[in-house]
Amino acid sequence: IIEDPEWSLATVPHLTELCIQHIVHNFEKNPILNGLLPEHQQKVLDRLPTGLPLAVTANLISDEDYWKRCCTDRWQVCDISNYGHSWKRMFFERHLENILKRFIPNTTDPNQVLNLIPICKEYVRKLEVDQFLPPLKVDQKEEGDDVSDTESDFEVGEVSVHHYDLGALITALPHLEELHLTYGVKDCGMNFEWNLFNFSYQDCCNLAAAVKMCHNLKVFKLTRSKVDDEKTRLLVRNLLDHPSLVELNLSHNLIRDKGARAVGKLINHSRLEILDLCNNQIRHLGAQALAQALAENSTLTSLNLRLNCVEDEGGEAIGRALLTNTSLKSIHLGSNNLSEPTATLFSQVLAQNATLTSINLSCNHLGLDGGKQLLDGLADNKVLTEFDLRLAEVGQETEHLIHQIVWANQDTARLESLQ
Repeated sequence: IIEDPEWSLATVPHLTELCIQHIVHNFEKNPILNGLLPEHQQKVLDRLPTGLPLAVTANLISDEDYWKRCCTDRWQVCDISNYGHSWKRMFFERHLENILKRFIPNTTDPNQVLNLIPICKEYVRKLEVDQFLPPLKVDQKEEGDDVSDTESDFEVGEVSVHHYDLGALITALPHLEELHLTYGVKDCGMNFEWNLFNFSYQDCCNLAAAVKMCHNLKVFKLTRSKVDDEKTRLLVRNLLDHPSLVELNLSHNLIRDKGARAVGKLINHSRLEILDLCNNQIRHLGAQALAQALAENSTLTSLNLRLNCVEDEGGEAIGRALLTNTSLKSIHLGSNNLSEPTATLFSQVLAQNATLTSINLSCNHLGLDGGKQLLDGLADNKVLTEFDLRLAEVGQETEHLIHQIVWANQDTARLESLQ
């Protein structure tokens, strides 16, 4: 006391506190947690750094507050509503996605991904990868030395654009239910080249085989990846009779009539409920194939064909299918170059179909007469709660009268749901 006037017994830490400090300091080499009392466990978890190796923390720590700190320290925007309200799931899914987005074939060590599988496989239920990097370019002299004269330039080009094969990864994730993929490069800036956005046939073969083995997969989205007819048919062959797939999204691709025919076959050989083929190149033959499948189907509830060109031949075929279909609840045929004949048939659909709740015919050329026929068909309809006719040229008065009927149906549906 004489030597240090400010000293007191209160400054001496408790032995418990010293032990907790020691455990936190040496946690990476000697992780002690489960043997502690609950209050001591919490003190350790609150002090642990977020940069500890995942091999240490993944299967040992389940505390959501710790994983929340890991997420918020790493990413500015964190919305756990998209991850089953689990911070731990968010961390591992986003961590794995980041590794896949930065993976460079023939350069990045594959063990970066493979070593992560036993650590994260119990927590990953959804993967959203919106970028796949191609291999680094090989110097032309070196390439010339390695490639024999008999190989064509096309073959060399093909080799250079193959992306990371997801097969070993996604087949080892037992709880994977959603897979959202886009084969392209983000923020390439002045380094833009078309082959950066090339989803090769080999990529498609690898992906199709992997998806076939994901028996718990419910949602599969492959968008903005230049998927053409040939690749669509390959994917469909591997998705036929899939035990759990309920949603397929192939929007913003290059699918034509042959690809649409393949998807039509899939509709009746799967449990699909939601199908999105928006912004492809499907014309009336493809729409007719989809309509034929739709007429026999009893599981599909939503079909999106926006931004194709099915025209009246395709629109009428889909309309005829909806006269017998009893499962579809939502259909989107916006921007398909439809006109009055399709409106005429859909007026019959409105009068007879008792399951459709949402129809979108926007950005077409239905005309004033087409709009009046739709209004007549809607007169006794009590189930339709969404009907989009913007820029469909049906006339303001007709559109207003149609909306009044739809709004009345919405009020009725709200009352029924409350009751």
